Amino acid sequence: MHHLSTTEHNLTVYFDGSCPMCQREIALYQRLPADRPIRWVDVSVAAACGDGLCHQDAMRRFHVRDGQGRLYSGAAAFSRLWRCFAGWRWLGWLTAVPPASWLAEGAYRLFLPLRPRLQALVRRHLGARAP
Repeated sequence: MHHLSTTEHNLTVYFDGSCPMCQREIALYQRLPADRPIRWVDVSVAAACGDGLCHQDAMRRFHVRDGQGRLYSGAAAFSRLWRCFAGWRWLGWLTAVPPASWLAEGAYRLFLPLRPRLQALVRRHLGARAP
């Protein structure tokens, strides 16, 4: 199996693999055919993300790094990721320009304080379904 080096990836996605909602969403993206190589980094197990992204920041917000090394977080990171997938590209471009980019970031910031409670609900729901 050929492993791509970090420099061969056009996008690196940093996600919280300890979050059940994040796991499901990332699994959805991983199943989609991408137009470029994507490196998936579970920051819940990675001690350091490198190149200016610390573990604490990576756990707090969603991040992606493009092939030129630029780091994006929040809605801008989702916008970059969505542009990798044919069926989602329109949403990625829509959320890349104001005022849609401002609205997307505002919605993302409103979601962040709710995330721990939503995670607990999802964990309870998944636990109730376990055999």
